[in-house]
Amino acid sequence: MNISDDVLCLFSAQIERQNGSYRIEIPERELTLGDLKSGSSYRVAILSSDSAQTTANETRRPTQDRGASAPPVEVGDQRTVDIEDIGEQGDGIARVERGYVVVVPETELNERVTIEITKVTETVAFGEVLEREEYYQ
Repeated sequence: MNISDDVLCLFSAQIERQNGSYRIEIPERELTLGDLKSGSSYRVAILSSDSAQTTANETRRPTQDRGASAPPVEVGDQRTVDIEDIGEQGDGIARVERGYVVVVPETELNERVTIEITKVTETVAFGEVLEREEYYQ
């Protein structure tokens, strides 16, 4: 799949049902750090997480190699992720396919980092920072 150079932002989100319609939350950082402006109109494309293109810095084994209930990452996988939250222990939290949580120590909220997965459990994985990226390089 090719993603146009005209794309202003790209992020993962859950689609939520709300009062007979569906809602997608746009992370605040897309408005404060990106090219979007509140009150403006934009076209939105929704891609299946199974069909989303991997970035050049991301290596991933084909989804069909992993069962539907198996974690979507394996030890040694490299991903570029956004830190979406900070956990109780102060570690960064990122989410990948199906909302699967990856804990990344020594990161800050809204930071974009390339990580290597170091440990995988059924419900959470742990990653180590390989590279910190400037937002919208």
